[in-house]
Amino acid sequence: MGLGVIITKASGEKELFAKNKLYQSLLRAGASPVHANQITQEIESNLTEGASTKSIYKRAHKLLSKTERSIAGRYHLKNGIMELGPSGFPFEKYLSEILAHQGYTVQVGKIIEGKCVKHEVDVIAEKDEQHFMIECKYHNSPGIFCDVKIPLYIQARFKDVESQWKLKSGHGGKFHQGLVVTNTRFTTDAITYGTCAGLKLVSLDFPETGSLREMIEEPGLYPLTCLTSLTQQEKKLLLEKKIVLCREICHRPQYLHELNIPANRIKIILEEGNQLCHKLIGHDQH
Repeated sequence: MGLGVIITKASGEKELFAKNKLYQSLLRAGASPVHANQITQEIESNLTEGASTKSIYKRAHKLLSKTERSIAGRYHLKNGIMELGPSGFPFEKYLSEILAHQGYTVQVGKIIEGKCVKHEVDVIAEKDEQHFMIECKYHNSPGIFCDVKIPLYIQARFKDVESQWKLKSGHGGKFHQGLVVTNTRFTTDAITYGTCAGLKLVSLDFPETGSLREMIEEPGLYPLTCLTSLTQQEKKLLLEKKIVLCREICHRPQYLHELNIPANRIKIILEEGNQLCHKLIGHDQH
């Protein structure tokens, strides 16, 4: 009945099904202990040998969606970010919105003059004496990790840009840093190199303080792709309009009217959206 059942991770690795891991992920999304336990028990009792983590996740998400849409939306965060693709640009735009909320002045997709050559930089973020050059490594399927070649390459680019930045008036004493942000994971070697070289690495669950998940969940900055009440086509059309945040829809329902979504469905979408982003919406209204 699930005890000792081997499951298959996105990377192809095999591991024992960890009941508590699923239970904790449901709690973290906001499910009550009783509901999280019910879902965990139901999934465990129907597990088959070799089941994929993707199929387990989809089943849990479906069960959550039946009763608690906003919690299902939070649970969908990792997959919701992957739905921003297939190109990496919506992810860059999404990250720039998160940083803007933190008070940074941001620029997306700029050509920057380095000491030796020009570089196309995904996101540049500035606040006070901090100046970041950010490279986004976006993947629209799980199991693809950023290995050590990525930070090695980005650090070399950053050093070329930094040499030029330091020549600018008023930049001599500023704190400059390269930053790599991914929606999947870094290998151990990548993290070791980044730490040693002074290159900041951020993934969904790394570092322990200041992870991408924390930057999203604390202020309620969920991508609109987390909304269970939007169809895939509606999400695609909104992303094409460069709308990436759930809160943008909550604050400007006209975006939904422009897609000719019926009024009864708009009400459902806005209810879910406001519950999903409640921390941010509540803050903005004060």
